[in-house]
Amino acid sequence: MEKIVTSNLKLGIIAGGQLGKMLIQEASKWDLVTYVLDNDENCPAKSIASFYIKGSNIDFDSVYQFGKMVDILTFEIENVNIEALKKLKSEGLRIAPDPDILKLIQDKGLQKEFYKNNGIPTSAFKIYESKATILNGIDKGEINLPFVQKLTKGGYDGHGVTVVNSKNDLTKLLSGVSVIEEKVEIEKEISVIVARNRKGEIKSFPVVEMYFDPIANLVDELICPASITVEQSEKAVNIASEIIELLNMEGLLAVEFFIDSKGEVIVNEVAPRPHNSGHHTIESIITSQFEQHLRAILNLPLGSTKIKLPSVMINILGADGYEGPVIYEGLSESLAIDGVKIHLYGKKITKPNRKMGHVTIMSSSINCALRKAEKVKQLISVKSWKENR
Repeated sequence: MEKIVTSNLKLGIIAGGQLGKMLIQEASKWDLVTYVLDNDENCPAKSIASFYIKGSNIDFDSVYQFGKMVDILTFEIENVNIEALKKLKSEGLRIAPDPDILKLIQDKGLQKEFYKNNGIPTSAFKIYESKATILNGIDKGEINLPFVQKLTKGGYDGHGVTVVNSKNDLTKLLSGVSVIEEKVEIEKEISVIVARNRKGEIKSFPVVEMYFDPIANLVDELICPASITVEQSEKAVNIASEIIELLNMEGLLAVEFFIDSKGEVIVNEVAPRPHNSGHHTIESIITSQFEQHLRAILNLPLGSTKIKLPSVMINILGADGYEGPVIYEGLSESLAIDGVKIHLYGKKITKPNRKMGHVTIMSSSINCALRKAEKVKQLISVKSWKENR
């Protein structure tokens, strides 16, 4: 087992959004030196990182030179220059998760092929090179409506995805290489975050249930533990553990699932990093997802994932019609509710549906936490002095 060399070990994090910020908050407890690479000089992580380096996560030179500054490199975003990571790895830098894993996950087509080749349950799919070939596939009867189009690269937080229910929706088709999936009759959406260290120890967090904002296509509400059967929960945890083992991965893997109308558990997609579906772990689980990620990439014993209290997490999103310097309303009133924990990410500018923070609500029961969450939703709003209506 490796030892932490505090005040000396240089941890590099590519991208300085809220995930990077919360990872640094955990790293600071162990007195690690933290470096952040981000093009945005106002990124949330800059204010608490030991060192901020301005640069792009997709630029070869920026990523390569950043890697030369640190002892171990990780990331809070999938869209990273792979060639730079591979060169750094060839020169002996420890990168976790591995660049080859990131390359596979960056491409939704490769992801789906990986599931198919390894017998991981996922929705039926085909890969098409362009909008024209998709339309041709429909004409030939290869593609049946309804279906879901996902660009193989570059999608995030609902971007790069379109649902085609009828021929009228074909005008919404996206340009680019795409995965075309059969549309699943979704009963529930769940997520499992699983961690693995270099020696092969694996631990899973409890399954969570996710509800999405139908317009923003972002998580609106998350419930832990999920209200699913024991069999479904065990299946999701076993699949997530199998995937991280097959990948031989070090770090944290978030696996998003559908439960279809027949009760089957089907993999949607994965993310090799801390994830929005794990923010509640900061308060409601003995070990947070951010601490667990650090334990995993540093090859330390993985922490307990037992639930302290049932919880509900809600995202704080920028209100529609407002863009500019941020103003928060309802924070004091929300904090007066027992069990409410508010996290603001430090983004100075709000935009419609931009993730500005999250709230975790803990209580003795899920029903009680849900009632409190509804109050918080009514109280908190994110606006600006500048209204853009």
